[in-house]
Amino acid sequence: MKKTLRILLPILLGCALLWWMYREFDFERVRETLFHDMSWGWMLISLIPGAVAMILRGVRWVQTLEPLGEHPRHSTCIHAVFLSYMASLVIPRLGEVSRCGVLTRYDGISFSKSIGTVVTERIVDSLLLLLITAVVFLTQLRVFIDFFTRTGTNIGAWVGTFTPMGWFVTLSLLVITIIFVWLLLRRFGVGGTVRKMATDIRAGMLSLRNVRNLPLFILYTLSIWICYFLHFYLTFYAFSATEDLGLTIGLVAFIACTLSVIVPTPNGMGSFHFAVKTILVLYGVEAASAETFVLIVHAFQTLLIPLLGVYSMMALAARPRYKAPSSSKT
Repeated sequence: MKKTLRILLPILLGCALLWWMYREFDFERVRETLFHDMSWGWMLISLIPGAVAMILRGVRWVQTLEPLGEHPRHSTCIHAVFLSYMASLVIPRLGEVSRCGVLTRYDGISFSKSIGTVVTERIVDSLLLLLITAVVFLTQLRVFIDFFTRTGTNIGAWVGTFTPMGWFVTLSLLVITIIFVWLLLRRFGVGGTVRKMATDIRAGMLSLRNVRNLPLFILYTLSIWICYFLHFYLTFYAFSATEDLGLTIGLVAFIACTLSVIVPTPNGMGSFHFAVKTILVLYGVEAASAETFVLIVHAFQTLLIPLLGVYSMMALAARPRYKAPSSSKT
């Protein structure tokens, strides 16, 4: 029952959010946009940085495993990353475990060691994301003020545009996130969790000292997040409603969609739509156009994941599984 609920609840939550957002939406707009407004060229180009980001994750993973005496093939690490994203579509956070299992099965890499490197990666990525978020927030204070001044928008009036149901959904997402964190703390113990988190952060950061080429590791990390941003931002050029919004607004929307994955739904289903649509409307995009944008973009980006995952499944199926060398008898 617990396993079933673990799978169904995130999906149900995402479906509920989508239903609320699109309950009065005219889906004829999607067809019109796909065949008359959207630039398929820009949309397909935007998928390339998404795939490159996953490939770079696999290459970077090799770097973090080498100091531990493990030397997996680059191709295995890349396939493992592809499959981890596909696994997370079913159960959020499952990907971290599944990709370590792939390395154990095909390259004989220690599962516990690979899990430790995943923790290190998450710490590095989280710290970089927090830094980017802080910089964007601070730099956008003036932009927000200028935007409201230039357009004559009253913040109070904008807040007043939220319907009672809009406030309900916003508060519900906040409550769900708080409950999710609280359950984790309760399960592992508040004190133990904080101590373990501090220990993991310390161990993860110290382990970076042993990376053979730290500047290259940093370059990979920055490149991964640049690719993530381009994966999202290039879709702006595929729609007439967003093609003129500019880099700054794209960065704000990117931060919003990145933080939306905190809500435990498959690939940010529902939470991505709500967060990005809210930012686009704030910057003057018509609500219906914003809803069409997030629906199509999320669909294309989600479709990329199983395509890469199936490719990796086929590639790995042609490989023999790792067999530990038998000890010689004297």
